[in-house]
Amino acid sequence: MLNNCHLSRLIDSQAAKYGQRTALSYRDYALGRWMPVSWNQFSDTVDAVARSLLALGVGAQENIATFSQNKPECFFVDFGAYKVRAVTIPFYATSSGAQMVYMMNDADVRFLFVGEQEQYDTAVSVASHCGRLERIIIFDPEVRRCEKDGLSMYFSEFLSLGREADVASEMERRLGDACMTDLANILYTSGTTGASKGVMLTYGMYHEAFRANDLVLPVSEKDVVLDFLPLTHIFERAWSYFCLAQGAKLAVNLRPADVLRSLQEVHPTCMSSVPRFWEKVYRAVLDKMENSGPALRKLIGAALETGGTYWTEYASRGVTPPLALRLRYAFFSRTIIRYLRHTLGLEDGNIFPVAGATVSPEVERFVHAAGLNIIVGYGLTESTATVSCDVMGQPITTGSVGRVIDGLELKIGDNNEILLRGKTITPGYYKKERLTADTIDADGWFHTGDAGYLRNGELFLTERIKDMFKTSNGKYISPQLIETKLTLDKYIDQAVVVADRRKFVAALIVPVREQVERYAAAHDIAWGSIGELYADARIQKLFAARIETMQQDLAHYEKVKRFLLLTRPFSMETGELTNTLKVRRAVVYEHYAESIDRLYEEAEQEQAARA
Repeated sequence: MLNNCHLSRLIDSQAAKYGQRTALSYRDYALGRWMPVSWNQFSDTVDAVARSLLALGVGAQENIATFSQNKPECFFVDFGAYKVRAVTIPFYATSSGAQMVYMMNDADVRFLFVGEQEQYDTAVSVASHCGRLERIIIFDPEVRRCEKDGLSMYFSEFLSLGREADVASEMERRLGDACMTDLANILYTSGTTGASKGVMLTYGMYHEAFRANDLVLPVSEKDVVLDFLPLTHIFERAWSYFCLAQGAKLAVNLRPADVLRSLQEVHPTCMSSVPRFWEKVYRAVLDKMENSGPALRKLIGAALETGGTYWTEYASRGVTPPLALRLRYAFFSRTIIRYLRHTLGLEDGNIFPVAGATVSPEVERFVHAAGLNIIVGYGLTESTATVSCDVMGQPITTGSVGRVIDGLELKIGDNNEILLRGKTITPGYYKKERLTADTIDADGWFHTGDAGYLRNGELFLTERIKDMFKTSNGKYISPQLIETKLTLDKYIDQAVVVADRRKFVAALIVPVREQVERYAAAHDIAWGSIGELYADARIQKLFAARIETMQQDLAHYEKVKRFLLLTRPFSMETGELTNTLKVRRAVVYEHYAESIDRLYEEAEQEQAARA
């Protein structure tokens, strides 16, 4: 049952109800096992954090920051801060020094919590550029401190501050003053088109989001939830808080690369994720099919086809399937489909919300075919995550992003832009009044920048308006649509479309190197460097054929006519990806400007030669 009290009181309230029951768990890498944290321990640590923050002199509505990968300590600091009306600002664990300096100074942060060695080293290297920084508190006791570091202390030392301070009356006063209009967080967006901006989130926004999501997301105290996406991301943050409010157990995945291992160890019933996760699972299953014997390949294919038909044509519409299909699906559910779920560690699955990017119909059909109940949704930081999502018990159309949550108004504006208004919408951007006024109009409508339409109560996204390209022939291109299709192919890891003011669509392709090397070995293709391999005519022909297959249902003017195979992936280190792994197109185009121009020049020369 949802406990939707003010976040400042949530953990204490749940501890009073659940006591020694496990609230959180995490893998201790030294011991090689998952360690439980009870609700009572959670509450006690939150209380210690709150007392220590007061001992440091943290004021009501003062900003503090965390710079860490997902750790239980992130939750302890968040809820400890809420207990004394402080505002928490999470930084992505992969943030650069320059990004950190900007956010620290923009938010006037005095106290910074860091996770492990990488974050500590970055923080110390730029500390002198952070004007108000007074203390760095280190979560990981294994972090090696710099000799000249006079700012830092370990988390255990921080917690001891509160034990010695007389702050009980002040904490009680702060709790009494807590209200729904207080700021809880400032979340800095990843900035695909410019500098990061701080989205302000209030307690009231979370309170309303929990109420609305409780009506459509069947999460309970029986669920085990793997905490996988960065807590800096509003999707994971709001989802994790919601699950805690339901009394569910959170298993905190400390290292993103270990998520598949964590799935197999924890056996979660729920997990939020972005489409990329399921795309990789989809690819892995297809790869397993291709490398299996004829009998097993045929059996897996039949199981997925049966599951796909069962879902898309009947279950998703609330229609009872024919008896023959029900029996066939029941057989595969007990055998092949059960085996697939067991391999992933998801044999006890409840729901798996997915958002953050477009979910391809092929992947959505596959996941449902595997008997996993993904809940496709749409949301933004500015809307406290959920705007819409699939609703169990109501018709679900593959390709939609579900139904708008209760209490949120949505209308379609100029250029088919999605406009939102309601209690989950941000009051604005921190210290950016002009940007706030440009984004939230006089009638209170938040302009999302996303285009879409409503049909039979479901929301469909079409494109990101600012990302729309117009070719020199006057045709409009949605790059995400094309890129999503291309990256479903097992040979393509990343893709960035080039089309704006060009005569035709081209693409920058980052291959899956292991797959290409495997293909080369099977076809006796000799190579020295990876660049030589990608330039080989047989590899070029392979990719041309794969790309053509993946874009068969696109209009002629949308299809990729030329492509470049890149020898290195797009990355955050080069500035080509944001912390949420979204492409910064302007940076990519700048880095590959000469290669792109040469590609189009060669195409024109070939056309002239044929004329």
